[in-house]
Amino acid sequence: MDVMRGLGERGEGTGLPGVENLLLHFTPFSEDWSKLPVIVGGEGCYVRDAEGREYVDGLAGLFTTQVGHGRSELAEAAAAQMRELGFFPNWSFQHPRSLELAARLAGLAPGDLSTTFFVSSGSEAVETVIKLARQYHAANGEPERYKIISRKIAYHGTTLGALSVTGLPTFKAPFEPLLQGFMHVPNTQQDPDGAADAIEEAIEFGPPERVAAVILEPVQNAGGCLVPPEGYWRRVREICDRHGVLLVSDAVICAFGRLGEWFGIERFGVVPDMTSFAKGVTSGYLPMGGVVVSERVRDTLRAGAPMFAHGSTFGGHPVSAAVALKNIEIIEREKLLENVRELEGHFESELKRMAEGHPIVEEVRGMGFFWAVEVRPERADGTPLQEEEYQKYFKGVLSRKLLEGGLICRFDDKDEPVIQYSPALIADREVLSKIAEITDGALTELERQLGYRS
Repeated sequence: MDVMRGLGERGEGTGLPGVENLLLHFTPFSEDWSKLPVIVGGEGCYVRDAEGREYVDGLAGLFTTQVGHGRSELAEAAAAQMRELGFFPNWSFQHPRSLELAARLAGLAPGDLSTTFFVSSGSEAVETVIKLARQYHAANGEPERYKIISRKIAYHGTTLGALSVTGLPTFKAPFEPLLQGFMHVPNTQQDPDGAADAIEEAIEFGPPERVAAVILEPVQNAGGCLVPPEGYWRRVREICDRHGVLLVSDAVICAFGRLGEWFGIERFGVVPDMTSFAKGVTSGYLPMGGVVVSERVRDTLRAGAPMFAHGSTFGGHPVSAAVALKNIEIIEREKLLENVRELEGHFESELKRMAEGHPIVEEVRGMGFFWAVEVRPERADGTPLQEEEYQKYFKGVLSRKLLEGGLICRFDDKDEPVIQYSPALIADREVLSKIAEITDGALTELERQLGYRS
Protein backbone atom coordinates (compact mmCIF):
# COMPACT_ATOMS: atom_id res chain seq x y z
CA MET A 1 0.00 0.00 0.00
CA ASP A 2 2.86 2.39 0.73
CA VAL A 3 5.67 1.44 -1.62
CA MET A 4 5.83 3.50 -4.83
CA ARG A 5 2.16 4.51 -4.84
CA GLY A 6 0.87 6.16 -7.95
CA LEU A 7 3.29 4.40 -10.28
CA GLY A 8 0.52 2.91 -12.39
CA GLU A 9 0.13 6.26 -14.13
CA ARG A 10 3.32 5.80 -16.17
CA GLY A 11 4.12 3.65 -19.16
CA GLU A 12 2.08 1.21 -21.20
CA GLY A 13 3.03 -1.87 -19.19
CA THR A 14 5.26 -4.78 -20.03
CA GLY A 15 2.78 -7.05 -21.72
CA LEU A 16 4.05 -9.94 -19.59
CA PRO A 17 1.52 -12.64 -18.66
CA GLY A 18 0.35 -13.23 -15.11
CA VAL A 19 -1.11 -9.86 -14.10
CA GLU A 20 -4.51 -11.44 -13.44
CA ASN A 21 -2.93 -14.36 -11.60
CA LEU A 22 -0.70 -12.60 -9.05
CA LEU A 23 -2.16 -10.93 -5.96
CA LEU A 24 0.29 -8.18 -4.94
CA HIS A 25 1.20 -7.24 -1.40
CA PHE A 26 -0.15 -3.93 0.00
CA THR A 27 -0.93 -2.62 -3.49
CA PRO A 28 -4.22 -0.72 -4.07
CA PHE A 29 -6.69 -2.39 -6.41
CA SER A 30 -7.33 1.09 -7.86
CA GLU A 31 -3.95 1.00 -9.60
CA ASP A 32 -3.47 -0.55 -13.03
CA TRP A 33 -1.16 -3.38 -12.04
CA SER A 34 -0.26 -4.06 -15.67
CA LYS A 35 1.63 -0.74 -15.68
CA LEU A 36 3.65 -1.36 -12.53
CA PRO A 37 7.39 -1.97 -13.08
CA VAL A 38 8.46 -5.59 -13.46
CA ILE A 39 11.95 -5.84 -11.95
CA VAL A 40 14.04 -8.41 -13.82
CA GLY A 41 17.61 -7.91 -12.64
CA GLY A 42 20.03 -5.96 -10.52
CA GLU A 43 23.64 -5.23 -9.74
CA GLY A 44 24.93 -3.60 -6.59
CA CYS A 45 22.70 -0.66 -5.64
CA TYR A 46 20.80 -0.70 -8.95
CA VAL A 47 17.93 -2.72 -10.43
CA ARG A 48 16.39 -2.73 -13.91
CA ASP A 49 12.89 -3.41 -15.14
CA ALA A 50 11.55 -5.43 -18.07
CA GLU A 51 11.60 -2.33 -20.28
CA GLY A 52 15.31 -1.76 -19.67
CA ARG A 53 15.02 1.18 -17.25
CA GLU A 54 17.58 1.34 -14.46
CA TYR A 55 16.83 2.59 -10.94
CA VAL A 56 18.77 3.27 -7.77
CA ASP A 57 17.30 0.81 -5.28
CA GLY A 58 17.09 3.34 -2.49
CA LEU A 59 15.00 0.98 -0.39
CA ALA A 60 17.29 -2.09 -0.60
CA GLY A 61 14.39 -4.27 -1.64
CA LEU A 62 12.29 -3.18 1.38
CA PHE A 63 15.12 -2.71 3.94
CA THR A 64 16.61 -6.06 2.97
CA THR A 65 19.39 -6.41 0.36
CA GLN A 66 22.24 -5.35 2.64
CA VAL A 67 25.05 -6.58 0.37
CA GLY A 68 23.33 -5.43 -2.83
CA HIS A 69 21.99 -7.21 -5.87
CA GLY A 70 23.71 -9.77 -8.08
CA ARG A 71 25.96 -11.36 -5.46
CA SER A 72 26.94 -14.65 -7.09
CA GLU A 73 28.58 -15.82 -3.84
CA LEU A 74 25.15 -16.11 -2.25
CA ALA A 75 23.79 -18.11 -5.18
CA GLU A 76 26.82 -20.40 -5.03
CA ALA A 77 26.36 -20.92 -1.28
CA ALA A 78 22.74 -21.90 -1.89
CA ALA A 79 23.63 -24.28 -4.72
CA ALA A 80 26.39 -25.96 -2.71
CA GLN A 81 24.04 -26.54 0.22
CA MET A 82 21.31 -27.90 -2.05
CA ARG A 83 23.74 -30.49 -3.37
CA GLU A 84 24.62 -31.49 0.22
CA LEU A 85 21.21 -31.26 1.93
CA GLY A 86 18.36 -29.43 0.24
CA PHE A 87 15.99 -29.59 3.18
CA PHE A 88 15.43 -31.11 6.58
CA PRO A 89 13.44 -29.57 9.46
CA ASN A 90 14.61 -28.55 12.92
CA TRP A 91 11.86 -30.68 14.51
CA SER A 92 13.66 -33.16 16.80
CA PHE A 93 16.58 -33.07 14.37
CA GLN A 94 19.49 -30.72 13.69
CA HIS A 95 21.64 -30.03 10.68
CA PRO A 96 25.08 -28.40 10.40
CA ARG A 97 24.05 -25.08 8.84
CA SER A 98 21.43 -24.13 11.45
CA LEU A 99 23.85 -25.11 14.23
CA GLU A 100 26.63 -23.07 12.64
CA LEU A 101 24.39 -20.05 12.08
CA ALA A 102 23.04 -20.16 15.64
CA ALA A 103 26.62 -20.15 16.94
CA ARG A 104 27.54 -17.21 14.68
CA LEU A 105 24.54 -15.21 15.86
CA ALA A 106 25.41 -15.91 19.49
CA GLY A 107 28.81 -14.35 18.81
CA LEU A 108 27.34 -11.30 17.06
CA ALA A 109 24.35 -10.52 19.29
CA PRO A 110 24.84 -8.14 22.25
CA GLY A 111 25.21 -9.25 25.85
CA ASP A 112 23.98 -12.73 26.75
CA LEU A 113 21.64 -13.13 23.78
CA SER A 114 22.85 -16.55 22.75
CA THR A 115 20.08 -18.93 21.64
CA THR A 116 18.16 -18.61 18.36
CA PHE A 117 14.79 -19.93 17.21
CA PHE A 118 14.56 -19.76 13.41
CA VAL A 119 11.50 -18.95 11.30
CA SER A 120 10.97 -17.71 7.75
CA SER A 121 9.87 -14.06 8.07
CA GLY A 122 9.69 -10.99 10.27
CA SER A 123 6.01 -11.47 11.06
CA GLU A 124 6.71 -15.03 12.18
CA ALA A 125 9.58 -13.74 14.32
CA VAL A 126 7.28 -11.31 16.14
CA GLU A 127 4.67 -14.05 16.55
CA THR A 128 7.42 -16.17 18.11
CA VAL A 129 8.34 -13.35 20.50
CA ILE A 130 4.77 -13.24 21.81
CA LYS A 131 4.72 -17.00 22.41
CA LEU A 132 8.18 -17.00 23.98
CA ALA A 133 7.22 -14.19 26.36
CA ARG A 134 4.02 -15.86 27.49
CA GLN A 135 5.54 -19.31 27.89
CA TYR A 136 8.58 -17.86 29.67
CA HIS A 137 6.40 -16.32 32.37
CA ALA A 138 4.36 -19.52 32.68
CA ALA A 139 7.58 -21.48 33.14
CA ASN A 140 8.69 -18.89 35.68
CA GLY A 141 5.59 -19.45 37.80
CA GLU A 142 3.65 -16.39 36.57
CA PRO A 143 1.19 -17.71 33.97
CA GLU A 144 -1.06 -14.69 34.45
CA ARG A 145 1.48 -12.47 32.65
CA TYR A 146 0.20 -12.27 29.08
CA LYS A 147 -0.20 -8.61 28.09
CA ILE A 148 2.11 -7.00 25.52
CA ILE A 149 2.95 -3.29 25.26
CA SER A 150 4.05 -1.65 22.00
CA ARG A 151 3.94 1.81 20.46
CA LYS A 152 1.33 3.67 18.45
CA ILE A 153 1.89 3.84 14.67
CA ALA A 154 4.50 1.04 14.95
CA TYR A 155 4.25 -1.80 12.42
CA HIS A 156 5.29 -5.28 13.56
CA GLY A 157 3.87 -7.67 10.96
CA THR A 158 0.84 -9.29 9.36
CA THR A 159 0.10 -12.50 11.28
CA LEU A 160 -2.75 -12.09 13.79
CA GLY A 161 -0.37 -11.89 16.75
CA ALA A 162 2.05 -9.50 15.06
CA LEU A 163 -0.88 -7.45 13.79
CA SER A 164 -2.20 -7.23 17.36
CA VAL A 165 1.17 -5.79 18.41
CA THR A 166 1.04 -3.32 15.50
CA GLY A 167 -0.16 0.16 16.44
CA LEU A 168 -1.93 1.04 13.16
CA PRO A 169 -5.76 0.87 13.48
CA THR A 170 -6.40 1.00 9.72
CA PHE A 171 -4.19 -2.06 9.19
CA LYS A 172 -6.09 -3.98 11.88
CA ALA A 173 -9.65 -3.06 10.93
CA PRO A 174 -10.22 -5.57 8.09
CA PHE A 175 -9.24 -8.48 10.34
CA GLU A 176 -10.89 -7.65 13.66
CA PRO A 177 -11.53 -8.93 16.21
CA LEU A 178 -7.84 -9.50 16.88
CA LEU A 179 -6.15 -11.02 19.92
CA GLN A 180 -6.69 -9.56 23.37
CA GLY A 181 -4.10 -8.28 25.82
CA PHE A 182 -2.26 -5.72 23.69
CA MET A 183 -1.66 -2.11 24.78
CA HIS A 184 -0.22 0.77 22.76
CA VAL A 185 1.59 3.83 24.08
CA PRO A 186 2.78 7.07 22.41
CA ASN A 187 5.90 6.75 20.29
CA THR A 188 8.97 8.94 20.64
CA GLN A 189 7.78 11.37 17.95
CA GLN A 190 4.39 11.87 19.58
CA ASP A 191 5.81 12.41 23.07
CA PRO A 192 9.62 12.76 23.06
CA ASP A 193 9.88 13.66 26.74
CA GLY A 194 7.25 11.32 28.12
CA ALA A 195 7.39 8.25 25.86
CA ALA A 196 9.34 6.11 28.33
CA ASP A 197 7.15 7.19 31.23
CA ALA A 198 4.10 6.21 29.17
CA ILE A 199 5.43 2.65 29.10
CA GLU A 200 5.68 2.57 32.88
CA GLU A 201 2.16 3.98 33.18
CA ALA A 202 0.88 1.23 30.88
CA ILE A 203 2.66 -1.44 32.93
CA GLU A 204 1.21 -0.06 36.16
CA PHE A 205 -2.24 0.08 34.59
CA GLY A 206 -1.70 -3.49 33.34
CA PRO A 207 -1.40 -4.21 36.30
CA PRO A 208 2.31 -5.25 36.37
CA GLU A 209 1.57 -8.86 37.32
CA ARG A 210 -0.36 -9.19 34.02
CA VAL A 211 2.29 -7.68 31.70
CA ALA A 212 4.60 -10.06 29.84
CA ALA A 213 6.70 -7.90 27.52
CA VAL A 214 7.40 -4.54 25.92
CA ILE A 215 8.18 -4.73 22.17
CA LEU A 216 9.93 -1.81 20.47
CA GLU A 217 11.97 -1.26 17.31
CA PRO A 218 15.42 0.30 17.92
CA VAL A 219 14.38 3.04 15.46
CA GLN A 220 10.66 2.94 14.67
CA ASN A 221 10.01 2.49 10.96
CA ALA A 222 6.34 3.44 10.56
CA GLY A 223 5.97 7.19 10.92
CA GLY A 224 9.33 7.66 9.23
CA CYS A 225 12.55 6.61 10.97
CA LEU A 226 11.68 7.77 14.49
CA VAL A 227 14.99 7.98 16.36
CA PRO A 228 14.48 7.79 20.13
CA PRO A 229 15.77 10.61 22.34
CA GLU A 230 18.94 10.18 24.38
CA GLY A 231 18.42 7.83 27.32
CA TYR A 232 15.05 6.47 26.16
CA TRP A 233 16.15 2.85 25.78
CA ARG A 234 18.10 2.85 29.06
CA ARG A 235 15.05 4.23 30.87
CA VAL A 236 12.78 1.57 29.33
CA ARG A 237 15.28 -1.16 30.31
CA GLU A 238 15.20 0.05 33.90
CA ILE A 239 11.39 0.18 33.94
CA CYS A 240 11.06 -3.37 32.58
CA ASP A 241 13.59 -4.73 35.06
CA ARG A 242 11.81 -3.11 37.99
CA HIS A 243 8.46 -4.63 37.03
CA GLY A 244 9.68 -8.05 35.91
CA VAL A 245 8.69 -7.41 32.28
CA LEU A 246 10.67 -8.73 29.32
CA LEU A 247 12.15 -6.13 26.95
CA VAL A 248 12.10 -7.09 23.27
CA SER A 249 13.91 -5.33 20.43
CA ASP A 250 12.11 -5.89 17.13
CA ALA A 251 15.08 -5.62 14.79
CA VAL A 252 13.48 -7.07 11.67
CA ILE A 253 14.47 -3.87 9.84
CA CYS A 254 17.27 -2.49 12.01
CA ALA A 255 19.51 -5.58 12.26
CA PHE A 256 22.44 -6.69 10.08
CA GLY A 257 23.94 -3.28 9.51
CA ARG A 258 20.99 -1.00 8.80
CA LEU A 259 22.07 1.20 11.74
CA GLY A 260 25.76 0.34 11.44
CA GLU A 261 25.60 -2.48 14.02
CA TRP A 262 24.69 -6.16 13.87
CA PHE A 263 21.38 -5.78 15.69
CA GLY A 264 20.87 -2.01 15.82
CA ILE A 265 20.11 -1.91 19.52
CA GLU A 266 23.85 -1.67 20.25
CA ARG A 267 23.67 2.03 19.35
CA PHE A 268 21.52 2.68 22.40
CA GLY A 269 23.63 0.95 25.03
CA VAL A 270 21.18 -1.67 26.32
CA VAL A 271 20.74 -5.42 26.00
CA PRO A 272 17.15 -6.64 25.53
CA ASP A 273 15.84 -10.01 26.71
CA MET A 274 15.05 -10.98 23.11
CA THR A 275 15.55 -9.59 19.63
CA SER A 276 13.71 -10.53 16.49
CA PHE A 277 15.39 -10.39 13.08
CA ALA A 278 14.68 -11.20 9.42
CA LYS A 279 15.21 -9.30 6.13
CA GLY A 280 18.94 -8.49 6.15
CA VAL A 281 20.14 -11.79 7.63
CA THR A 282 20.19 -13.26 4.09
CA SER A 283 20.03 -9.92 2.24
CA GLY A 284 16.67 -11.26 1.08
CA TYR A 285 18.21 -13.84 -1.24
CA LEU A 286 16.20 -16.48 0.61
CA PRO A 287 13.53 -16.13 3.32
CA MET A 288 14.72 -16.32 6.93
CA GLY A 289 13.91 -14.78 10.27
CA GLY A 290 14.27 -15.61 13.92
CA VAL A 291 14.49 -14.61 17.55
CA VAL A 292 17.64 -14.56 19.69
CA VAL A 293 16.92 -14.94 23.42
CA SER A 294 18.94 -14.36 26.55
CA GLU A 295 20.40 -17.11 28.69
CA ARG A 296 17.82 -16.31 31.36
CA VAL A 297 14.91 -16.84 28.97
CA ARG A 298 16.46 -20.02 27.58
CA ASP A 299 17.30 -21.51 30.98
CA THR A 300 13.89 -20.69 32.46
CA LEU A 301 12.11 -22.41 29.57
CA ARG A 302 14.34 -25.47 29.82
CA ALA A 303 13.79 -25.75 33.57
CA GLY A 304 10.09 -24.95 33.71
CA ALA A 305 8.49 -26.16 30.48
CA PRO A 306 8.48 -29.55 28.75
CA MET A 307 9.37 -27.81 25.46
CA PHE A 308 8.87 -24.55 23.59
CA ALA A 309 5.44 -25.33 22.13
CA HIS A 310 5.97 -23.68 18.77
CA GLY A 311 7.33 -24.78 15.41
CA SER A 312 7.94 -23.77 11.82
CA THR A 313 8.45 -26.28 9.00
CA PHE A 314 11.00 -24.13 7.20
CA GLY A 315 12.59 -22.47 10.26
CA GLY A 316 16.37 -22.83 10.04
CA HIS A 317 16.09 -24.14 6.47
CA PRO A 318 19.57 -25.43 5.57
CA VAL A 319 19.78 -23.50 2.29
CA SER A 320 18.63 -20.24 3.89
CA ALA A 321 21.09 -20.80 6.74
CA ALA A 322 23.94 -21.35 4.27
CA VAL A 323 23.06 -18.10 2.50
CA ALA A 324 22.85 -16.26 5.83
CA LEU A 325 26.32 -17.50 6.81
CA LYS A 326 27.79 -16.32 3.50
CA ASN A 327 25.93 -13.01 3.80
CA ILE A 328 27.42 -12.41 7.25
CA GLU A 329 30.85 -13.32 5.88
CA ILE A 330 30.49 -10.70 3.12
CA ILE A 331 29.36 -8.03 5.58
CA GLU A 332 32.41 -8.71 7.74
CA ARG A 333 34.91 -9.10 4.89
CA GLU A 334 33.85 -5.92 3.12
CA LYS A 335 33.54 -3.98 6.40
CA LEU A 336 29.99 -2.90 5.58
CA LEU A 337 29.09 -1.95 9.15
CA GLU A 338 32.05 0.39 9.08
CA ASN A 339 30.91 1.74 5.72
CA VAL A 340 27.51 2.65 7.15
CA ARG A 341 29.03 4.37 10.17
CA GLU A 342 31.56 6.21 7.99
CA LEU A 343 28.98 7.47 5.46
CA GLU A 344 26.07 8.08 7.83
CA GLY A 345 27.09 11.72 8.20
CA HIS A 346 27.47 12.18 4.45
CA PHE A 347 23.99 10.76 3.81
CA GLU A 348 22.51 13.00 6.49
CA SER A 349 24.26 16.11 5.19
CA GLU A 350 23.22 15.42 1.57
CA LEU A 351 19.56 15.01 2.57
CA LYS A 352 19.62 18.09 4.81
CA ARG A 353 21.41 20.17 2.16
CA MET A 354 18.74 19.12 -0.33
CA ALA A 355 15.97 19.90 2.15
CA GLU A 356 17.23 23.44 2.76
CA GLY A 357 16.02 24.41 -0.70
CA HIS A 358 12.52 23.03 -0.15
CA PRO A 359 10.07 24.87 2.11
CA ILE A 360 7.69 21.92 1.85
CA VAL A 361 10.10 19.75 3.88
CA GLU A 362 9.26 19.58 7.58
CA GLU A 363 12.15 17.46 8.88
CA VAL A 364 14.98 15.11 7.95
CA ARG A 365 15.63 12.33 10.48
CA GLY A 366 17.22 8.92 10.83
CA MET A 367 20.54 7.19 11.45
CA GLY A 368 22.84 4.74 9.72
CA PHE A 369 21.45 3.97 6.25
CA PHE A 370 17.87 4.48 7.45
CA TRP A 371 16.47 7.98 6.78
CA ALA A 372 13.22 9.83 6.18
CA VAL A 373 12.25 13.22 4.79
CA GLU A 374 8.93 14.42 6.23
CA VAL A 375 6.88 16.57 3.85
CA ARG A 376 4.06 19.01 4.69
CA PRO A 377 0.72 18.04 3.06
CA GLU A 378 -0.22 21.64 2.29
CA ARG A 379 -0.08 24.37 -0.34
CA ALA A 380 2.40 27.24 -0.23
CA ASP A 381 -0.08 29.45 1.68
CA GLY A 382 -0.42 26.80 4.39
CA THR A 383 -3.81 25.51 3.22
CA PRO A 384 -4.07 21.78 4.04
CA LEU A 385 -4.66 19.55 1.05
CA GLN A 386 -8.05 17.92 0.73
CA GLU A 387 -8.07 14.13 0.31
CA GLU A 388 -8.51 14.28 -3.47
CA GLU A 389 -5.70 16.81 -3.79
CA TYR A 390 -3.48 14.78 -1.49
CA GLN A 391 -3.98 11.69 -3.62
CA LYS A 392 -3.22 13.65 -6.77
CA TYR A 393 -0.07 15.42 -5.63
CA PHE A 394 1.56 13.11 -3.10
CA LYS A 395 0.56 9.66 -4.29
CA GLY A 396 0.56 10.78 -7.90
CA VAL A 397 3.02 13.57 -8.72
CA LEU A 398 5.61 12.90 -6.01
CA SER A 399 5.70 9.11 -6.33
CA ARG A 400 5.79 9.30 -10.12
CA LYS A 401 8.57 11.90 -10.27
CA LEU A 402 10.76 9.89 -7.89
CA LEU A 403 10.45 6.82 -10.09
CA GLU A 404 10.84 8.74 -13.34
CA GLY A 405 14.01 10.21 -11.87
CA GLY A 406 15.35 6.68 -11.44
CA LEU A 407 14.86 6.15 -7.70
CA ILE A 408 13.00 3.39 -5.88
CA CYS A 409 12.23 4.60 -2.38
CA ARG A 410 9.16 4.67 -0.18
CA PHE A 411 6.43 7.25 0.14
CA ASP A 412 4.72 6.41 3.44
CA ASP A 413 1.85 8.14 5.19
CA LYS A 414 0.98 5.93 8.13
CA ASP A 415 1.42 9.16 10.13
CA GLU A 416 2.70 12.36 8.52
CA PRO A 417 3.83 11.88 4.88
CA VAL A 418 7.48 10.90 4.52
CA ILE A 419 9.89 9.74 1.85
CA GLN A 420 11.99 6.88 3.25
CA TYR A 421 15.40 5.60 2.21
CA SER A 422 17.37 2.49 3.16
CA PRO A 423 20.01 1.79 0.50
CA ALA A 424 22.20 -1.29 0.46
CA LEU A 425 25.09 -1.18 2.92
CA ILE A 426 27.51 -1.17 -0.02
CA ALA A 427 26.29 2.28 -1.14
CA ASP A 428 29.07 4.83 -1.66
CA ARG A 429 29.04 8.62 -1.61
CA GLU A 430 27.96 8.79 -5.24
CA VAL A 431 24.89 6.63 -4.69
CA LEU A 432 23.87 8.49 -1.53
CA SER A 433 24.28 11.85 -3.27
CA LYS A 434 22.27 10.61 -6.25
CA ILE A 435 19.39 9.66 -3.93
CA ALA A 436 19.33 13.24 -2.61
CA GLU A 437 19.62 14.67 -6.13
CA ILE A 438 16.64 12.70 -7.50
CA THR A 439 14.58 13.61 -4.44
CA ASP A 440 15.48 17.26 -5.04
CA GLY A 441 14.01 17.11 -8.54
CA ALA A 442 10.82 15.37 -7.41
CA LEU A 443 10.20 17.87 -4.59
CA THR A 444 10.85 20.78 -6.96
CA GLU A 445 8.07 19.56 -9.26
CA LEU A 446 5.73 18.97 -6.31
CA GLU A 447 6.37 22.48 -5.00
CA ARG A 448 5.82 23.97 -8.46
CA GLN A 449 2.39 22.37 -8.69
CA LEU A 450 1.49 23.40 -5.15
CA GLY A 451 2.41 27.05 -5.65
CA TYR A 452 5.74 27.16 -3.82
CA ARG A 453 7.54 28.01 -7.08
CA SER A 454 6.60 30.00 -10.16
